[in-house]
Amino acid sequence: MTDYAHPEVLVDTQWLAEHLHDSNLRIVEVDMSPEPYRDAHIPGAVFWNIFSDLLRPDLRINLDPGAIANLLSRSGVTNETTVVAYGSYPGTGAWIFWLLKLFGHPDVRVLNGGHQKWIADGRPVTAEISTYAPTQYCANSLDATLRVSYEEVYASLDHPEDHPEQILVDVRTIQEYRGEQFLMKPPEGEERAGHIPGAIHIEHLLTLNESGTFKSFEQLQGLYQSKGVTADKEVFPYCAIGGRSGYTWFVLKYLLGYPRVRNYDGSWNEWSRISDAPIET
Repeated sequence: MTDYAHPEVLVDTQWLAEHLHDSNLRIVEVDMSPEPYRDAHIPGAVFWNIFSDLLRPDLRINLDPGAIANLLSRSGVTNETTVVAYGSYPGTGAWIFWLLKLFGHPDVRVLNGGHQKWIADGRPVTAEISTYAPTQYCANSLDATLRVSYEEVYASLDHPEDHPEQILVDVRTIQEYRGEQFLMKPPEGEERAGHIPGAIHIEHLLTLNESGTFKSFEQLQGLYQSKGVTADKEVFPYCAIGGRSGYTWFVLKYLLGYPRVRNYDGSWNEWSRISDAPIET
Protein backbone atom coordinates (compact mmCIF):
# COMPACT_ATOMS: atom_id res chain seq x y z
CA MET A 1 0.00 0.00 0.00
CA THR A 2 3.03 2.28 0.20
CA ASP A 3 2.84 3.23 -3.50
CA TYR A 4 -0.42 5.12 -3.07
CA ALA A 5 -0.43 8.90 -2.81
CA HIS A 6 -1.76 8.72 0.78
CA PRO A 7 -1.18 5.17 2.08
CA GLU A 8 -1.83 6.31 5.66
CA VAL A 9 -5.61 6.37 5.04
CA LEU A 10 -5.72 2.61 4.41
CA VAL A 11 -5.37 -0.09 7.06
CA ASP A 12 -5.07 -3.82 6.47
CA THR A 13 -6.59 -6.60 8.56
CA GLN A 14 -3.33 -7.19 10.42
CA TRP A 15 -3.13 -3.57 11.57
CA LEU A 16 -6.76 -3.55 12.67
CA ALA A 17 -6.42 -6.86 14.52
CA GLU A 18 -3.52 -5.38 16.46
CA HIS A 19 -5.47 -2.22 17.35
CA LEU A 20 -8.91 -3.64 18.16
CA HIS A 21 -8.70 -2.56 21.78
CA ASP A 22 -7.24 0.91 21.29
CA SER A 23 -9.29 3.29 23.40
CA ASN A 24 -9.16 6.05 20.78
CA LEU A 25 -10.29 3.81 17.90
CA ARG A 26 -13.85 3.33 16.69
CA ILE A 27 -14.69 0.77 14.02
CA VAL A 28 -17.82 1.44 11.97
CA GLU A 29 -19.63 -1.19 9.89
CA VAL A 30 -21.99 0.30 7.29
CA ASP A 31 -24.62 -1.72 5.46
CA MET A 32 -28.14 -1.63 4.05
CA SER A 33 -29.41 -4.19 6.55
CA PRO A 34 -28.42 -4.96 10.15
CA GLU A 35 -28.60 -8.75 9.68
CA PRO A 36 -24.98 -9.26 8.55
CA TYR A 37 -23.78 -7.13 11.46
CA ARG A 38 -25.86 -9.07 13.98
CA ASP A 39 -24.49 -12.38 12.74
CA ALA A 40 -20.77 -11.65 12.52
CA HIS A 41 -19.04 -8.28 12.80
CA ILE A 42 -15.58 -7.15 13.76
CA PRO A 43 -15.31 -7.05 17.57
CA GLY A 44 -16.03 -3.57 18.86
CA ALA A 45 -17.62 -2.30 15.64
CA VAL A 46 -20.74 -0.16 15.75
CA PHE A 47 -23.38 -0.36 13.03
CA TRP A 48 -24.65 2.40 10.74
CA ASN A 49 -27.69 1.68 8.58
CA ILE A 50 -27.38 3.27 5.14
CA PHE A 51 -31.11 3.98 4.86
CA SER A 52 -31.99 5.13 8.36
CA ASP A 53 -28.68 6.71 9.44
CA LEU A 54 -27.14 8.14 6.27
CA LEU A 55 -29.88 8.80 3.70
CA ARG A 56 -32.97 10.97 3.69
CA PRO A 57 -36.33 9.49 2.65
CA ASP A 58 -35.72 10.76 -0.91
CA LEU A 59 -32.45 8.75 -0.96
CA ARG A 60 -30.29 11.87 -0.91
CA ILE A 61 -27.32 11.71 1.46
CA ASN A 62 -28.19 13.47 4.70
CA LEU A 63 -25.76 16.38 4.80
CA ASP A 64 -27.17 18.03 7.90
CA PRO A 65 -24.24 18.65 10.30
CA GLY A 66 -26.55 18.04 13.24
CA ALA A 67 -27.52 14.61 11.96
CA ILE A 68 -23.87 13.64 11.44
CA ALA A 69 -22.94 14.97 14.89
CA ASN A 70 -25.74 12.94 16.49
CA LEU A 71 -24.68 9.78 14.65
CA LEU A 72 -21.05 10.15 15.73
CA SER A 73 -22.04 11.05 19.30
CA ARG A 74 -24.26 7.98 19.50
CA SER A 75 -21.34 5.88 18.28
CA GLY A 76 -19.01 7.09 21.01
CA VAL A 77 -16.87 9.09 18.58
CA THR A 78 -15.13 12.28 19.65
CA ASN A 79 -13.43 14.78 17.36
CA GLU A 80 -10.11 13.11 18.26
CA THR A 81 -11.21 9.50 17.60
CA THR A 82 -9.64 7.47 14.81
CA VAL A 83 -12.53 6.06 12.76
CA VAL A 84 -12.02 2.93 10.65
CA ALA A 85 -14.89 2.28 8.22
CA TYR A 86 -15.83 -0.88 6.37
CA GLY A 87 -18.82 -2.75 5.00
CA SER A 88 -19.87 -5.92 3.26
CA TYR A 89 -20.42 -4.05 -0.02
CA PRO A 90 -17.23 -3.04 -1.86
CA GLY A 91 -16.51 0.64 -1.48
CA THR A 92 -18.65 1.38 1.55
CA GLY A 93 -15.71 2.33 3.76
CA ALA A 94 -14.34 4.78 1.19
CA TRP A 95 -17.75 6.45 0.87
CA ILE A 96 -17.82 6.98 4.64
CA PHE A 97 -14.32 8.44 4.39
CA TRP A 98 -15.64 11.09 1.97
CA LEU A 99 -18.68 11.77 4.16
CA LEU A 100 -16.70 12.27 7.36
CA LYS A 101 -14.08 14.38 5.60
CA LEU A 102 -16.95 16.51 4.31
CA PHE A 103 -17.59 17.49 7.94
CA GLY A 104 -13.94 17.82 8.86
CA HIS A 105 -13.23 14.70 10.89
CA PRO A 106 -9.41 14.60 11.14
CA ASP A 107 -8.60 10.89 11.28
CA VAL A 108 -10.63 8.55 9.08
CA ARG A 109 -9.28 5.33 7.61
CA VAL A 110 -10.59 2.62 5.32
CA LEU A 111 -10.23 -1.11 5.97
CA ASN A 112 -8.69 -2.40 2.75
CA GLY A 113 -10.86 -5.27 1.55
CA GLY A 114 -13.62 -4.63 4.06
CA HIS A 115 -15.58 -7.45 5.67
CA GLN A 116 -14.71 -9.83 2.82
CA LYS A 117 -10.97 -9.62 3.46
CA TRP A 118 -11.38 -9.73 7.24
CA ILE A 119 -13.23 -13.05 6.96
CA ALA A 120 -10.85 -14.44 4.30
CA ASP A 121 -7.90 -13.74 6.60
CA GLY A 122 -9.52 -15.71 9.41
CA ARG A 123 -9.91 -12.71 11.72
CA PRO A 124 -12.28 -12.90 14.70
CA VAL A 125 -15.95 -11.94 14.46
CA THR A 126 -18.68 -11.63 17.05
CA ALA A 127 -22.45 -11.35 17.38
CA GLU A 128 -22.11 -9.22 20.51
CA ILE A 129 -23.60 -5.76 19.96
CA SER A 130 -21.12 -3.00 20.69
CA THR A 131 -22.27 -0.07 22.82
CA TYR A 132 -20.36 3.01 23.93
CA ALA A 133 -21.07 5.99 26.13
CA PRO A 134 -22.36 8.87 23.98
CA THR A 135 -20.11 11.84 23.35
CA GLN A 136 -20.67 15.48 22.43
CA TYR A 137 -19.37 15.47 18.87
CA CYS A 138 -18.98 18.84 17.15
CA ALA A 139 -19.31 18.63 13.37
CA ASN A 140 -17.70 21.31 11.23
CA SER A 141 -19.64 23.14 8.56
CA LEU A 142 -19.88 21.22 5.32
CA ASP A 143 -16.73 21.51 3.17
CA ALA A 144 -18.15 22.53 -0.19
CA THR A 145 -14.79 21.96 -1.92
CA LEU A 146 -15.35 18.18 -1.76
CA ARG A 147 -18.62 18.17 -3.74
CA VAL A 148 -19.97 19.59 -6.98
CA SER A 149 -23.52 20.87 -7.45
CA TYR A 150 -26.06 20.17 -10.18
CA GLU A 151 -25.68 23.76 -11.38
CA GLU A 152 -21.93 23.40 -11.88
CA VAL A 153 -22.30 20.09 -13.72
CA TYR A 154 -25.03 21.56 -15.92
CA ALA A 155 -22.89 24.62 -16.69
CA SER A 156 -19.99 22.42 -17.76
CA LEU A 157 -22.30 20.75 -20.32
CA ASP A 158 -24.00 23.93 -21.50
CA HIS A 159 -20.71 25.61 -22.40
CA PRO A 160 -18.09 22.85 -22.65
CA GLU A 161 -15.67 25.16 -24.43
CA ASP A 162 -15.48 27.19 -21.21
CA HIS A 163 -14.66 24.10 -19.12
CA PRO A 164 -12.36 21.89 -21.24
CA GLU A 165 -10.52 20.61 -18.18
CA GLN A 166 -13.65 19.22 -16.50
CA ILE A 167 -14.67 15.59 -16.95
CA LEU A 168 -17.63 13.55 -15.74
CA VAL A 169 -17.17 9.91 -14.71
CA ASP A 170 -20.19 7.63 -14.37
CA VAL A 171 -19.19 4.87 -11.93
CA ARG A 172 -22.42 2.85 -12.02
CA THR A 173 -22.86 -0.51 -13.73
CA ILE A 174 -22.90 -0.58 -17.52
CA GLN A 175 -26.62 -1.48 -17.36
CA GLU A 176 -27.35 1.67 -15.36
CA TYR A 177 -25.19 3.76 -17.68
CA ARG A 178 -27.06 2.49 -20.74
CA GLY A 179 -30.43 3.10 -19.10
CA GLU A 180 -31.31 -0.59 -18.92
CA GLN A 181 -31.48 -0.77 -15.14
CA PHE A 182 -32.07 1.36 -12.06
CA LEU A 183 -30.32 0.90 -8.75
CA MET A 184 -33.77 0.91 -7.17
CA LYS A 185 -37.10 0.94 -8.99
CA PRO A 186 -38.33 4.54 -8.84
CA PRO A 187 -41.94 5.72 -8.51
CA GLU A 188 -43.57 5.69 -11.93
CA GLY A 189 -42.61 8.66 -14.08
CA GLU A 190 -40.11 10.24 -11.68
CA GLU A 191 -36.71 8.90 -12.69
CA ARG A 192 -35.49 8.76 -16.26
CA ALA A 193 -32.95 6.23 -17.51
CA GLY A 194 -29.55 6.84 -19.05
CA HIS A 195 -26.48 8.91 -18.21
CA ILE A 196 -25.27 12.50 -18.24
CA PRO A 197 -24.15 13.46 -21.77
CA GLY A 198 -20.43 13.05 -22.32
CA ALA A 199 -19.85 11.11 -19.11
CA ILE A 200 -17.11 8.48 -19.29
CA HIS A 201 -18.11 5.10 -17.89
CA ILE A 202 -15.70 3.45 -15.44
CA GLU A 203 -17.51 1.16 -13.00
CA HIS A 204 -16.21 1.55 -9.47
CA LEU A 205 -15.72 -2.22 -9.03
CA LEU A 206 -12.99 -2.18 -11.68
CA THR A 207 -10.68 -0.68 -9.05
CA LEU A 208 -10.75 -3.82 -6.89
CA ASN A 209 -8.97 -7.16 -6.81
CA GLU A 210 -10.96 -10.37 -6.36
CA SER A 211 -10.10 -10.20 -2.66
CA GLY A 212 -11.97 -6.90 -2.36
CA THR A 213 -8.72 -4.97 -1.82
CA PHE A 214 -7.71 -2.01 -3.96
CA LYS A 215 -5.67 -2.64 -7.08
CA SER A 216 -2.14 -1.30 -7.16
CA PHE A 217 -1.29 2.32 -7.91
CA GLU A 218 -0.06 1.35 -11.38
CA GLN A 219 -3.21 -0.62 -12.18
CA LEU A 220 -5.50 2.16 -10.98
CA GLN A 221 -3.53 4.78 -12.86
CA GLY A 222 -3.71 2.71 -16.03
CA LEU A 223 -7.45 2.17 -15.63
CA TYR A 224 -8.29 5.86 -15.46
CA GLN A 225 -5.65 7.19 -17.85
CA SER A 226 -6.78 4.73 -20.53
CA LYS A 227 -10.16 6.47 -20.49
CA GLY A 228 -8.72 9.98 -20.51
CA VAL A 229 -9.32 10.60 -16.81
CA THR A 230 -5.96 12.18 -16.01
CA ALA A 231 -4.61 14.15 -13.08
CA ASP A 232 -4.61 17.44 -14.98
CA LYS A 233 -8.43 17.34 -15.26
CA GLU A 234 -11.05 18.37 -12.75
CA VAL A 235 -13.01 15.16 -12.22
CA PHE A 236 -16.69 14.91 -11.22
CA PRO A 237 -17.65 11.29 -10.41
CA TYR A 238 -21.33 10.41 -10.00
CA CYS A 239 -23.43 7.28 -9.50
CA ALA A 240 -27.02 6.68 -8.36
CA ILE A 241 -27.10 8.29 -4.91
CA GLY A 242 -23.55 9.52 -4.31
CA GLY A 243 -22.05 6.55 -2.46
CA ARG A 244 -20.14 4.81 -5.23
CA SER A 245 -19.01 8.18 -6.54
CA GLY A 246 -17.78 9.10 -3.05
CA TYR A 247 -15.77 5.89 -3.20
CA THR A 248 -14.32 6.93 -6.57
CA TRP A 249 -13.48 10.36 -5.15
CA PHE A 250 -11.43 8.53 -2.51
CA VAL A 251 -9.61 6.38 -5.10
CA LEU A 252 -8.75 9.31 -7.32
CA LYS A 253 -7.80 11.80 -4.62
CA TYR A 254 -6.21 9.66 -1.89
CA LEU A 255 -4.84 6.64 -3.75
CA LEU A 256 -3.83 8.30 -7.03
CA GLY A 257 -3.30 11.83 -5.73
CA TYR A 258 -5.50 13.66 -8.26
CA PRO A 259 -5.60 17.26 -7.02
CA ARG A 260 -9.05 18.27 -8.31
CA VAL A 261 -11.84 15.79 -7.64
CA ARG A 262 -15.32 16.63 -6.40
CA ASN A 263 -18.14 14.19 -5.78
CA TYR A 264 -21.47 14.91 -7.47
CA ASP A 265 -23.40 13.44 -4.57
CA GLY A 266 -26.77 14.46 -6.03
CA SER A 267 -25.89 11.97 -8.78
CA TRP A 268 -28.51 10.27 -10.96
CA ASN A 269 -31.09 10.45 -8.16
CA GLU A 270 -31.13 14.23 -8.64
CA TRP A 271 -30.18 14.63 -12.31
CA SER A 272 -32.78 12.25 -13.73
CA ARG A 273 -35.66 13.93 -11.90
CA ILE A 274 -34.97 17.42 -13.29
CA SER A 275 -37.12 17.70 -16.39
CA ASP A 276 -34.77 19.87 -18.44
CA ALA A 277 -31.56 18.05 -17.50
CA PRO A 278 -30.22 16.41 -20.68
CA ILE A 279 -29.62 12.66 -20.76
CA GLU A 280 -28.13 10.10 -23.13
CA THR A 281 -28.83 6.38 -23.41
